[in-house]
Amino acid sequence: MTDYAPTPEFTEQAVGQASLYDEAADHEAFWAARATEYVTWSQDFGTTLDWSDAPFAKWFVGGELNASYNCVDRHVEAGNGDRVALHVVGANGDDRTITYADLLREVSKAANALESLGVTKGDRVAIYMPMIPEAVIAMLACARIGAPHSVVFGGFSSDALKARIEDGEAKLVITSDGQFRKGKAMPLKEAVDRAVPGTTAGKVLVVKRTGIDVEWDDERDVWWHEVVDSASDQHEAPAHDSEHPLFILYTSGTTGKPKGILHTTGGYLTQCAYTNAVVHDVHPETDVYWCTADIGWVTGHSYIVYGPLANGATQVLFEGTPDSPHQGVFWEIVEKYKVSILYTAPTAIRTFMKWGADIPAKYDLSSIRVLGSVGEPINPEAWRWYREHIGGGSAPIVDTWWQTETGAIMNSPLPGVTTLEPGSSQRPIPGISAEILDDEGQPLTEPEQVGYLVLTKPWPSMLRGIWGDPERYKDTYWSRFGPEYYFAGDGAKYDADGNIWILGRVDDVMNVSGHRLSTAEIESALVSHPRVAEAAVVGASDETTGQAVVAFAILRQDGETGGAEGDELIQELRNHVGQQIGPIAKPRQIMIVDELPKTRSGKIMRRLLKDVAENREVGDVTTLADSSVMNLIKDGMAKPSGD
Repeated sequence: MTDYAPTPEFTEQAVGQASLYDEAADHEAFWAARATEYVTWSQDFGTTLDWSDAPFAKWFVGGELNASYNCVDRHVEAGNGDRVALHVVGANGDDRTITYADLLREVSKAANALESLGVTKGDRVAIYMPMIPEAVIAMLACARIGAPHSVVFGGFSSDALKARIEDGEAKLVITSDGQFRKGKAMPLKEAVDRAVPGTTAGKVLVVKRTGIDVEWDDERDVWWHEVVDSASDQHEAPAHDSEHPLFILYTSGTTGKPKGILHTTGGYLTQCAYTNAVVHDVHPETDVYWCTADIGWVTGHSYIVYGPLANGATQVLFEGTPDSPHQGVFWEIVEKYKVSILYTAPTAIRTFMKWGADIPAKYDLSSIRVLGSVGEPINPEAWRWYREHIGGGSAPIVDTWWQTETGAIMNSPLPGVTTLEPGSSQRPIPGISAEILDDEGQPLTEPEQVGYLVLTKPWPSMLRGIWGDPERYKDTYWSRFGPEYYFAGDGAKYDADGNIWILGRVDDVMNVSGHRLSTAEIESALVSHPRVAEAAVVGASDETTGQAVVAFAILRQDGETGGAEGDELIQELRNHVGQQIGPIAKPRQIMIVDELPKTRSGKIMRRLLKDVAENREVGDVTTLADSSVMNLIKDGMAKPSGD
C-alpha cells in the first residue's frame, strides 16, 4: 500500500503544525489566538464567544474591524503594495496584473462610487457578474462601507436573480453588459433588465466587459467606467462591529423560497484566513495560489476573496472554462504563472481524467506543491490520478469538506501533518469538533457504520441565520438531533483508522432491501473501473427492493478503453460494483452517456437523473450548463440489464 505521509521537508516548512491540535483543546482560547494572529482589529474584542442565545452565535464580541482593510490596505501599509494580488486571465486573452496597491486604489474608487449612488452602511447590494476583477473589487467595496453583498451566480436565470433581489431587498445591482463564454460574447445585463422592475433596486451599475449592445434606462442604469473611474482613490475604511453582516449568499435550493445564508464579519474573516493559511499551506511571499471556483459560490467568497487576500497572497483569477480555448488551458495557466497551490473540484478532475493524461503531460507543472479538492467527495481513483498527473506523484492533496453554511473549511488533512487517505476528508481541522450519529442521535464509533455528520461546538465562520427567517434557521439546522448539534445534512462513516468519509447528502443515501447505501460510494466503485471516467448514481423506486440503484456512466477517451462493449460492458460494470461493495450495491441499470447534467459550477444534478430513472417528467433545467444533455439521456435510456 502506498504511504501518503508528508515528507520531513514539507513538514518543516508547513504553516499548519501538529501543535495546533493540542492548542485547540481550549476551544475559545484557540480561536481568540487565531483572531489576533490573522486579523487586524480597529478595536479589540472583549469576549471570544457568546453562545447564550444558541443557536445564534456572537464571536469576538465588542471587536471592530473592516474586512476590506484586512484584505487590501494593511498589505500596502506593510510595504507590500507592489506584490501581485491578482493575475487576471481573461477569457478573450486580455490578461493583466493587479498589485495590492492597484487593488487599494480600485476598491477605494468603487467604495466612493457606491456611496455617490446612495449606498450606505447596512444597504444590500446584489452582484451578478462573470469572473472579472471588478467582481472582486465590488465585493470588497461593499465590505468596506458595510453594505452586505449578495452575489448571484452569473449562470442563474433572471427569475432566480429577481427572487434574491427581492428577498434581500437589494438597493443596487452590479452587473456587466455581457460575459465571454467559450470565445463568444454572451448577454448578461438583459437578465438584470428582466429581474429588476418592481423590486427595491433603484440603480444598476454596469461594467463594460464585452461591448455588446444593451438596453439602457437613463434613470436607472449607470456605467461603471463613468462613476468608478472618475471617483477619488482615497477612502477611509470605517470600523464595523465584529457581528456586522458581511454578506448574504443564497443556497441553490431546487424548490421553495431561496435560503439566504447570513455571514458576519469578524468570525468569518478569522476562519477564512486561518484555514487558507494552514490547509492550503499558503506562504504569501512565494506562492501563487489558484482557486478555480466562481465567486457566485461560497468557495469563491472564502477562498478567492476573503481568505487569500486577508493573507496577502498572490492569486490567479480565471474568467474562462476548463475547455476553452482548449482542453489544456488550466495547465497552460499553471505553467505560465508558476501556480504552486491549485484548489479545484472533483468534477473538474474527473473531466480531466476523461480527456486523458496526455494533455497535462504537455505542460511543465513542476511548480505545483499543494493540491486541493472542494465541492463534493472525491473518489479515490480521481484522487490518485490528480496526485500522479497534476501533482507529480508527490504533492499532498487537501480534500476539504465544508458548506455555504459553515463559511470555511471544517474537515481536511493538514498537508504537513496528516498521512493522507485517498477519498477521505479525514478529520476536523484544529478548532472544529464533529461526530457521526446514528438515527437515534447516538455517536457511532465502529468503522463502516453509515450515520449523520454533526458539529458539536460553535465555530467562528458559522452562519448567523437565514436572512429574515430565524425559525427556518433553527428548524433546518438545529432540530434533527436537538439544539446542541448542528446537522450538516451529510451522511458519513469512519474507516478503521478513524478517518471520516463524507457520503454525500443524506437524501443521496439509498435504502435497498433494508441496506443503507451511499450514492458516492457506488459512484466511486464505478470510477475505479479502468473504462469509466465519471459516474452518477441515483436511487429509483423499486417495487421489490424499495429502492434500486440506477447508474449513469461516462467512458474514458484515452487508451484505457479495451475490452467489452455494449451489454457485455454493462454486465462487467455491474459485477465490478458487486465485487467492490457487495452484491446488494449492483446497479439495476447502467446507462452509458456522453455527458451528465451539470450546473455551470460543475455540480451534477442528480435530481434530474432521478426523474429519468423513475420515468417522470424532467424538472427545471434552467441552472444546467447545457440543458440538451437531458434530452440525450432520456432518448437513450438503457433497458434494465439482468443478472
